Amino acid sequence: MKLIKVGLASIIAAGALYAGTYNVDPAHSNVGFKVKHLMISNVRGNFEKFAGSFVYDEKTGAIKSVTGTAEVDSINTDNEKRDGHLKSADFFDAANHPKLTLKIEKVEGEKAYGKLTMRGVTKDVVFEIEKTGEAVDPWGNKRVALEIEGEVNRKDFGLNWNKALEAGGVMVSEEVNINLEIQGILEK
Repeated sequence: MKLIKVGLASIIAAGALYAGTYNVDPAHSNVGFKVKHLMISNVRGNFEKFAGSFVYDEKTGAIKSVTGTAEVDSINTDNEKRDGHLKSADFFDAANHPKLTLKIEKVEGEKAYGKLTMRGVTKDVVFEIEKTGEAVDPWGNKRVALEIEGEVNRKDFGLNWNKALEAGGVMVSEEVNINLEIQGILEK
Protein backbone atom coordinates (compact mmCIF):
# COMPACT_ATOMS: atom_id res chain seq x y z
CA MET A 1 0.00 0.00 0.00
CA LYS A 2 2.86 2.35 0.86
CA LEU A 3 4.43 1.70 -2.54
CA ILE A 4 1.16 2.62 -4.30
CA LYS A 5 0.94 5.92 -2.37
CA VAL A 6 4.54 6.79 -3.27
CA GLY A 7 3.85 5.91 -6.92
CA LEU A 8 0.73 8.11 -7.04
CA ALA A 9 2.58 10.99 -5.38
CA SER A 10 5.35 10.66 -7.98
CA ILE A 11 2.86 10.76 -10.86
CA ILE A 12 1.15 13.85 -9.43
CA ALA A 13 4.50 15.58 -8.83
CA ALA A 14 5.71 14.76 -12.35
CA GLY A 15 2.54 16.31 -13.82
CA ALA A 16 3.14 19.45 -11.79
CA LEU A 17 6.63 19.78 -13.28
CA TYR A 18 5.14 20.46 -16.69
CA ALA A 19 2.34 22.79 -15.59
CA GLY A 20 3.22 26.44 -15.24
CA THR A 21 1.44 29.64 -14.32
CA TYR A 22 1.38 32.31 -17.02
CA ASN A 23 0.63 35.93 -16.12
CA VAL A 24 -1.38 37.95 -18.63
CA ASP A 25 0.69 40.48 -20.57
CA PRO A 26 -1.74 43.42 -20.96
CA ALA A 27 0.40 45.02 -23.68
CA HIS A 28 -0.26 42.01 -25.93
CA SER A 29 -3.78 41.02 -24.86
CA ASN A 30 -7.33 42.27 -25.35
CA VAL A 31 -10.50 41.93 -23.27
CA GLY A 32 -13.23 42.76 -25.75
CA PHE A 33 -16.94 42.48 -26.43
CA LYS A 34 -19.55 43.31 -29.03
CA VAL A 35 -23.28 43.87 -28.81
CA LYS A 36 -25.99 44.64 -31.38
CA HIS A 37 -27.17 48.25 -31.54
CA LEU A 38 -30.64 48.99 -32.98
CA MET A 39 -30.57 45.32 -34.00
CA ILE A 40 -28.70 46.24 -37.21
CA SER A 41 -25.01 46.63 -36.37
CA ASN A 42 -22.44 45.78 -33.72
CA VAL A 43 -20.87 48.12 -31.22
CA ARG A 44 -17.47 46.89 -30.08
CA GLY A 45 -15.64 47.75 -26.94
CA ASN A 46 -12.94 46.62 -24.59
CA PHE A 47 -11.62 47.04 -21.08
CA GLU A 48 -8.23 48.75 -21.06
CA LYS A 49 -7.24 47.74 -17.51
CA PHE A 50 -7.23 44.04 -16.70
CA ALA A 51 -5.10 41.37 -15.07
CA GLY A 52 -5.08 37.61 -14.83
CA SER A 53 -3.24 34.34 -15.12
CA PHE A 54 -3.69 30.82 -16.42
CA VAL A 55 -2.17 27.41 -15.83
CA TYR A 56 -0.86 25.61 -18.91
CA ASP A 57 0.46 22.04 -18.94
CA GLU A 58 3.27 21.96 -21.47
CA LYS A 59 3.38 18.16 -21.60
CA THR A 60 -0.28 17.67 -22.46
CA GLY A 61 -0.88 21.02 -24.14
CA ALA A 62 -3.88 21.55 -21.87
CA ILE A 63 -5.10 24.72 -20.21
CA LYS A 64 -5.94 23.85 -16.60
CA SER A 65 -7.51 27.09 -15.34
CA VAL A 66 -7.89 30.79 -16.11
CA THR A 67 -8.58 33.69 -13.73
CA GLY A 68 -8.92 37.35 -14.54
CA THR A 69 -10.40 40.70 -13.63
CA ALA A 70 -11.25 43.81 -15.64
CA GLU A 71 -11.82 47.30 -14.26
CA VAL A 72 -15.23 48.66 -15.29
CA ASP A 73 -13.97 52.28 -15.28
CA SER A 74 -11.58 51.33 -18.10
CA ILE A 75 -14.38 50.46 -20.56
CA ASN A 76 -13.79 51.95 -24.00
CA THR A 77 -16.23 51.90 -26.92
CA ASP A 78 -14.66 54.92 -28.65
CA ASN A 79 -17.58 57.07 -27.47
CA GLU A 80 -17.16 58.97 -24.20
CA LYS A 81 -20.89 59.55 -23.66
CA ARG A 82 -21.72 55.86 -24.23
CA ASP A 83 -18.83 54.80 -21.97
CA GLY A 84 -20.22 57.02 -19.22
CA HIS A 85 -23.66 55.46 -19.63
CA LEU A 86 -22.18 51.94 -19.47
CA LYS A 87 -20.40 52.83 -16.20
CA SER A 88 -23.66 54.16 -14.69
CA ALA A 89 -26.25 52.30 -12.61
CA ASP A 90 -28.19 51.60 -15.85
CA PHE A 91 -25.51 49.06 -16.80
CA PHE A 92 -22.34 48.07 -14.89
CA ASP A 93 -22.81 50.40 -11.88
CA ALA A 94 -19.04 50.94 -11.63
CA ALA A 95 -19.33 52.95 -8.39
CA ASN A 96 -20.66 49.88 -6.55
CA HIS A 97 -19.21 47.08 -8.72
CA PRO A 98 -15.80 48.24 -9.99
CA LYS A 99 -14.58 44.88 -11.37
CA LEU A 100 -15.65 42.01 -13.59
CA THR A 101 -14.25 38.61 -12.66
CA LEU A 102 -13.82 35.40 -14.67
CA LYS A 103 -12.74 32.10 -13.11
CA ILE A 104 -12.46 29.12 -15.44
CA GLU A 105 -12.08 26.05 -13.30
CA LYS A 106 -12.36 23.23 -15.83
CA VAL A 107 -11.35 22.83 -19.46
CA GLU A 108 -12.45 19.84 -21.53
CA GLY A 109 -11.24 19.93 -25.10
CA GLU A 110 -12.34 23.26 -26.54
CA LYS A 111 -14.91 23.99 -23.79
CA ALA A 112 -14.06 26.12 -20.76
CA TYR A 113 -16.37 25.96 -17.73
CA GLY A 114 -16.34 28.62 -15.07
CA LYS A 115 -17.98 31.55 -13.35
CA LEU A 116 -18.37 35.12 -14.54
CA THR A 117 -19.20 37.93 -12.11
CA MET A 118 -20.64 41.25 -13.28
CA ARG A 119 -22.46 43.83 -11.19
CA GLY A 120 -22.20 41.55 -8.15
CA VAL A 121 -23.95 38.64 -9.88
CA THR A 122 -22.07 35.39 -10.49
CA LYS A 123 -23.26 32.94 -13.16
CA ASP A 124 -21.92 29.73 -14.64
CA VAL A 125 -20.56 30.19 -18.17
CA VAL A 126 -19.32 27.92 -20.92
CA PHE A 127 -16.90 29.47 -23.40
CA GLU A 128 -14.84 28.18 -26.30
CA ILE A 129 -11.11 28.15 -25.55
CA GLU A 130 -8.17 27.67 -27.89
CA LYS A 131 -4.43 27.80 -27.36
CA THR A 132 -3.38 29.83 -30.40
CA GLY A 133 0.38 29.54 -30.03
CA GLU A 134 3.50 29.51 -27.92
CA ALA A 135 6.93 31.05 -28.33
CA VAL A 136 10.05 32.23 -26.53
CA ASP A 137 10.57 35.98 -26.80
CA PRO A 138 14.00 37.61 -27.42
CA TRP A 139 14.54 37.94 -23.64
CA GLY A 140 14.07 34.23 -22.99
CA ASN A 141 10.51 34.45 -21.63
CA LYS A 142 8.21 31.58 -22.53
CA ARG A 143 4.84 32.84 -23.79
CA VAL A 144 1.55 31.11 -24.54
CA ALA A 145 -1.46 32.70 -26.26
CA LEU A 146 -5.13 31.84 -25.80
CA GLU A 147 -8.41 32.92 -27.29
CA ILE A 148 -11.57 32.62 -25.22
CA GLU A 149 -14.95 33.35 -26.80
CA GLY A 150 -18.54 33.08 -25.71
CA GLU A 151 -21.88 34.73 -25.32
CA VAL A 152 -23.77 35.84 -22.23
CA ASN A 153 -27.16 37.40 -21.66
CA ARG A 154 -26.48 40.74 -19.97
CA LYS A 155 -29.87 40.66 -18.21
CA ASP A 156 -28.75 37.55 -16.31
CA PHE A 157 -26.25 39.87 -14.58
CA GLY A 158 -28.68 42.72 -13.87
CA LEU A 159 -27.71 44.91 -16.86
CA ASN A 160 -31.34 45.53 -17.78
CA TRP A 161 -31.50 49.01 -19.35
CA ASN A 162 -33.04 49.19 -22.82
CA LYS A 163 -35.41 51.19 -25.02
CA ALA A 164 -38.07 49.81 -27.35
CA LEU A 165 -37.87 50.97 -30.97
CA GLU A 166 -40.88 52.35 -32.86
CA ALA A 167 -40.44 49.87 -35.68
CA GLY A 168 -40.02 46.96 -33.25
CA GLY A 169 -36.99 45.54 -31.55
CA VAL A 170 -34.82 47.21 -28.94
CA MET A 171 -31.90 49.60 -28.83
CA VAL A 172 -29.40 47.12 -27.31
CA SER A 173 -29.52 43.34 -27.66
CA GLU A 174 -29.51 41.16 -24.58
CA GLU A 175 -26.77 38.91 -26.00
CA VAL A 176 -23.20 40.08 -25.58
CA ASN A 177 -20.32 38.37 -27.36
CA ILE A 178 -17.14 38.21 -25.30
CA ASN A 179 -13.72 37.79 -26.90
CA LEU A 180 -10.53 37.49 -24.85
CA GLU A 181 -7.22 37.38 -26.68
CA ILE A 182 -4.66 36.60 -24.02
CA GLN A 183 -0.88 36.32 -24.13
CA GLY A 184 0.73 35.05 -20.95
CA ILE A 185 4.32 35.00 -19.71
CA LEU A 186 5.54 32.01 -17.69
CA GLU A 187 6.29 32.89 -14.06
CA LYS A 188 9.91 32.31 -13.14
